[in-house]
Amino acid sequence: MNNNFFKSDASSDKIKELHVKSVEDTYSNNIKRFVLGDNTSRILLQDPKLLLFVLSRYKFVSKMINGSSKVLEVGCQEGFGAVVVADTVGHLHGVDFFEPFISSCNERFSSYNLNLSFDNHDMLDGPVHGNFDAVFSLDVIEHIEKNTEEIFMRNIVSSLKDTGGKVIIGTPTLESQKYASKNSKIGHVNCKTGDELINLCSKYFHNIFLFSMNDEVVHTGFLPMSHYIFAVCSEKKIEKKGL
Repeated sequence: MNNNFFKSDASSDKIKELHVKSVEDTYSNNIKRFVLGDNTSRILLQDPKLLLFVLSRYKFVSKMINGSSKVLEVGCQEGFGAVVVADTVGHLHGVDFFEPFISSCNERFSSYNLNLSFDNHDMLDGPVHGNFDAVFSLDVIEHIEKNTEEIFMRNIVSSLKDTGGKVIIGTPTLESQKYASKNSKIGHVNCKTGDELINLCSKYFHNIFLFSMNDEVVHTGFLPMSHYIFAVCSEKKIEKKGL
């Protein structure tokens, strides 16, 4: 790259040189262009703030499970946020029940040497075998009908190792739905209050820590005013067999 790439001589050669240095890896073809999935591209063009909020949720997860060796994401969609978490863990395996999302992930990520893998799987069919250190699921439980939510949760718990594992469930709050956009609440059949999410997770874990989120800000404030909540769960309850 040289000064011919700049519109004028108004900026100094030093500033131009520093700018070129900051992007030289990109334009020397050392970095392959990454293409967003079709659904993610649509959201970027139609509701760009939503992608900011989604990435903030993944950042929160990445902090909570930082250093975990094997991590499972349930409901990975097109893998948009997976790279945020993968950057802080040993390996991230994403599953989704919608095959086009998984095909998109495998097609777009295959040429990159990343600690990511993807598979088509419905958690209502059974657990993902892998003895994972952590499992997280964002924006999924509200799409699971109430009469099958315990199957969903049991299979998540069964995918987790017996001791020392963590599960994070993130979902829009029930109270937020009257303010949600038409597109964002499509398929929301099982939104919960904070207390309802705690009650559900308490069936499977001894420890549940609830966090709230408004836009991209995480807090522990008044739950009914929260737009989004996370249940961070640890020390799963082990079923005693043969009794």
